[in-house]
Amino acid sequence: MIRKTLTLFSLSLGIALVNPLWVAVAQVPNLLPLPVPITPDLPSLPVPTIPELTPPLKPIAIGTDCRLRQTCLGWDDQIWGQIGKTGDRNALLAAIDNSLLYLTKSDAIAAYQNYPVKEITLNRVRRSLVRFRQLVISSKSAAQLQASVRREFVFYQSVGNDGKGTVKFTAYYEPVYTASRVRTSIYKYPLYRLPPDFSQWPKPHPKRIDLEGKDGLQGNKSKLRGLELLWFRDRFDAYMVHIQGSAQIKLTNGKTTSIGYAGGTDYPWTSIGKELAKDGKLPLNGLTLPRMIAYFRRQPRELNNYLPRWERFIFFQETGGTAATGSIHVPVTAERSIATDKSLMPPGALALIYNSFPYPVGRGKLENRTVSRFVLDQDTGSAIKGPGRVDYFMGSGKLAGDRAGITGGNGSLYYLLLKE
Repeated sequence: MIRKTLTLFSLSLGIALVNPLWVAVAQVPNLLPLPVPITPDLPSLPVPTIPELTPPLKPIAIGTDCRLRQTCLGWDDQIWGQIGKTGDRNALLAAIDNSLLYLTKSDAIAAYQNYPVKEITLNRVRRSLVRFRQLVISSKSAAQLQASVRREFVFYQSVGNDGKGTVKFTAYYEPVYTASRVRTSIYKYPLYRLPPDFSQWPKPHPKRIDLEGKDGLQGNKSKLRGLELLWFRDRFDAYMVHIQGSAQIKLTNGKTTSIGYAGGTDYPWTSIGKELAKDGKLPLNGLTLPRMIAYFRRQPRELNNYLPRWERFIFFQETGGTAATGSIHVPVTAERSIATDKSLMPPGALALIYNSFPYPVGRGKLENRTVSRFVLDQDTGSAIKGPGRVDYFMGSGKLAGDRAGITGGNGSLYYLLLKE
């Protein structure tokens, strides 16, 4: 989902600073000194300690010997493409340029002032992107680029969700849906604009069920009456836009537009898939988005029972057909942008992911393939928390959605910084 929340924190270095108490003794003339009392020996009290926080990234040594291509960190075949398939070098260069643009903004300066890994600075991130861009242009093959990167860059690995580098991957995409600008008997499920007084709404905010009703058709009874942006024929389609945060829209009048995130109520992420599994409706093992969609297609009334369990409500704005935008306010690029926890990971930075992703192999089938992929960290999300989570942007449309819906597994995440 195209996420808009950016949170920062300062990392404690685990050093207890003790401020000595200086006692000023006044000299009083013509008085005898007071006797010093003798106190019995008492057991010493334990000195409180400040727990040391683990940095989210740690530099690691990467060997130069790499014979098996599929296990080679930095061996990115997709840049040049394969037989009968065009590479995405230009898309990667565009993603780099988007990050370089972000790094010139005041938001980036503020984000890096207190970044928890002191040697990862805005200037170093920027220089790393500039040099990597030069290498992408000048390299003739995946092997040549990989060799240059290993020679010139330091790999900072995420500590992951277990302290050992294990990172859970998911994927998201930008759906393409048909919608109407007016309510009809068919197109009756609305998406809403951000209320103009939203910043003054008292907390706790109204829940999803309060704003759209159990069936999503609260209509004239809703606090949001008059703020309808578009109308959808399927409630689950509208709900998926809430999850993904943006969409390309085919209007019923034949025109096209797009919508993007404008704001949201103050509630955490709730996984509807896990709710279904908790109730025994679907098995948690192997639960994917396509299986969840198929369940609701078979039993549409169940939407009324499960969708309100995600209490957070999302508001949208029309973006006029522009590309999906990430939390650092630059476009995200298919298979070259990732979302991470921005309180921990360096925004806009060059990263390298190692994980298995589904690819089409013909006749509508998808097959997993392990890849090493250069990406830019340009997004975040309410469900992406901690150093052990990455959400991978698949792109727009049905195929991207099919691939995103079954992406999962554990992999690795690295950030690449020029050697100093």
